[in-house]
Amino acid sequence: MDLGDVERLREELAAFVGEMFGSLSRADQRRQGDCYVRGLMVDGRRKSIVPMAERLPDGNAQALQQFVADSPWDHQRVLRRVAERMCAAIDPRVWVVDDTSFPKCGRASVGVARQYCGALGKRANCQVGVSVHAATDAMSCPLQWRLFLPEEWTDDPVRRSRAGVPDDVGHVEKWRLALDAIDTLSGWGLVPPVIVADAGYGQIGGFRHELAARDLDFVVAVRGDEIAHTGDALPSTIAYSGLGPRPLPRYRDRARSLLEHAVAAGREAFVEVGWRRGSRGTMRSRFATTAVRPAGKVPARLARAAAGDADIAWDGVLPVFTLLTEWPADADAPTDHWLTNLPQDTPVAELVRLAKMRWRIEHDYRELKHGLGLDHYEGRTWRGWHHHVTLVTAAHAFLTLHRTDPKALTPA
Repeated sequence: MDLGDVERLREELAAFVGEMFGSLSRADQRRQGDCYVRGLMVDGRRKSIVPMAERLPDGNAQALQQFVADSPWDHQRVLRRVAERMCAAIDPRVWVVDDTSFPKCGRASVGVARQYCGALGKRANCQVGVSVHAATDAMSCPLQWRLFLPEEWTDDPVRRSRAGVPDDVGHVEKWRLALDAIDTLSGWGLVPPVIVADAGYGQIGGFRHELAARDLDFVVAVRGDEIAHTGDALPSTIAYSGLGPRPLPRYRDRARSLLEHAVAAGREAFVEVGWRRGSRGTMRSRFATTAVRPAGKVPARLARAAAGDADIAWDGVLPVFTLLTEWPADADAPTDHWLTNLPQDTPVAELVRLAKMRWRIEHDYRELKHGLGLDHYEGRTWRGWHHHVTLVTAAHAFLTLHRTDPKALTPA
């Protein structure tokens, strides 16, 4: 948007920012929040502080820098208001879990390390942020962010101190960060719909187990080489000698890859399903479902239960999930797989629509980065990073509401 467009929305934006940043006790903080959000929305090659301040009639680079990098306002209180407002407006069918990378130079920026960088498609120096987004086919918006802290930051007190990393923050796997973000949203009284994630999360048995333990429904992508038993397979109990740990019940049938399960169903089991309209009409492919019991590493909590943990009861029977597989008509073999704990009588078309809704998070990342400068922040601190992504999230929420329903910006 050019400056004129943003200025014409000044009154609506001020009301929205006033509501989202109402937790900030000082008027000057709310004023800088309004200014920063407008700066993110105005067209420009860079959305770092100095260029943004130069584009705005009331821009003050020093004041904006202090507000983002140093002012101790609680970003989670702002995100809570954004999440509550957007979930009410969107009425999401899914929450999408994913992560995005921020290429960086040097070693000083908080969380930076040489790791896989999705933005570049290779290992590179970058930060990685984990996010949870509310989504329907038509609307989506980020609700929560977590900055991934690589292991090399855990025992480097000098880097941690310079970047302002809190003492109680250490290395946590991305899937655990995602669970923590979901727990935060649930703690705010927001009801999680179906959780959707790519194979980077869905492949992790612990992630699926923890979602199920929270009574959350999910449809998550997995690789075809993950192994599973058939849905009707049951384990045999092994006699306990009384010595050492109690042995786990054992499945006698061979666990096969999910790809093998899908192929065994045969091409005739796959039906054509359309899930949404794209630029070339309705997107269609062929899908089938089958019941499976994922094998592999048993979550530690269940292993303790099987070994006789007095506080947990588990009979060694692996849970049944539905395997959803895509096998395009022009492909020689199945191409994509998902696991879900939704009821087994859920229609295939519904599972496909949910699984394919993950595309919305990529749509959000493009808007957040290319339009709003999500990855343009040049500060190096923990506080600054979280403040910046929160302000970008607020700007994205405003534009989403304005684009889809301008009346939604008017407080009831």
